Amino acid sequence: MREGILPLAVMERVIKTVANYRVSNGAKIALRDVLEEKGIEISKRAKVYAEHSKRTTLKEEDIKLAAKQK
Repeated sequence: MREGILPLAVMERVIKTVANYRVSNGAKIALRDVLEEKGIEISKRAKVYAEHSKRTTLKEEDIKLAAKQK
């Protein structure tokens, strides 16, 4: 099993905000993997926006704009 960046306890809390069910370890791991993958994609696009603006700092608007892209 690979180590993720996001803690599994947080994944459980996220799931429980919409479903007050018990949460399997596999469900927590699956959600973590999906969110981390999506977060990496968004971060890569945001980096391009910052570079285009000749900045070395990612800003809130970079992330928001990147998240809107498909």
